[in-house]
Amino acid sequence: MGEAVEFYHSNGVSGINHNESGKKIDENHMCCWYEEVIDDNLKWSFALNSVLHKGTSQYQDIVLLDTKHFGKALVIDGKMQSAEVDEFIYHECLIHPALLCHPNPKTIFIMGGGEGSAAREALRHNSIEKVVMCDIDQEVVDFCRRYLTVNQEAFRNKKLNLVINDAKAELERRNEKFDIIVGDLADPVEGGPCYQLYTKSFYERILKPKLNVNGIFVTQAGPAGIFTHKEVFSSIYNTIKQVFKYVVAYAAHVPSFADTWGWVMASDQPFCINAEEIDKKIDKRIDGELLYLNGASFISSTTMNKSVSLSLLHETHIYTEEDARFIHGHGVAYRD
Repeated sequence: MGEAVEFYHSNGVSGINHNESGKKIDENHMCCWYEEVIDDNLKWSFALNSVLHKGTSQYQDIVLLDTKHFGKALVIDGKMQSAEVDEFIYHECLIHPALLCHPNPKTIFIMGGGEGSAAREALRHNSIEKVVMCDIDQEVVDFCRRYLTVNQEAFRNKKLNLVINDAKAELERRNEKFDIIVGDLADPVEGGPCYQLYTKSFYERILKPKLNVNGIFVTQAGPAGIFTHKEVFSSIYNTIKQVFKYVVAYAAHVPSFADTWGWVMASDQPFCINAEEIDKKIDKRIDGELLYLNGASFISSTTMNKSVSLSLLHETHIYTEEDARFIHGHGVAYRD
């Protein structure tokens, strides 16, 4: 009852350093919490062991937490990006479906992905010859390389080409094309660095021309829950439908996100999605055991509940720089 608690109020920091009697508490024995504002009337809190890093780069607010329940957790612009104990759900769903649907993926370009987990999963495929990971924020990459030990081997892999640059500019300047392009970007928040990379013009004019024949694009697409899917998920899905012939939306529950999460996969070649074939490809192509994904679970993830299905079917909004949608929160540029 008298224990001092340090909260991250409204995705910021404030300290409470006195117990009920007014006596100052030793900070080494404080119980600390991280508090994320999900919506105006909804918050999500994590008990902490420590704050490993907190700062503001040129592009975004960055916090790396050691949480009691979810392990190390990366938070950008006040939004949980990845937690140690369940990040495998997000990253397996992001990476493996597209690579398994491609007949022989050899090259992959990852937009974002600074923590290294997307690259780690891609490098498990024995057909992969080159992974380009392009993140705009050197600071995110540096402290993830330092603290997220699970990805240190991926960062040392000779197949990984790490580039610090805006993904749009990097794709524009490169002459090469890729078998797979992945959007492992921060969520689109107002004033954040990434929302332009969810627009129709970007997909149409810059990204799609950089795909090889049979090429596949996949992106994280924000919360896809019963109450949250209209924030950006349905719009991103509809926007991608304007650019590619074949588009598949899928979703999975990620506990540390406190929601169901969505991804969208697209190509101009039809997808052959068969659970038995996916399982065979997993056994043949991927080094080690997947913890979450198999053929049956992927097929299941493409089936939305009635409410979300109808929203995807009837969505008319197309994501543009002039008419963007955002999830709750603000980036550094907005606050400036």
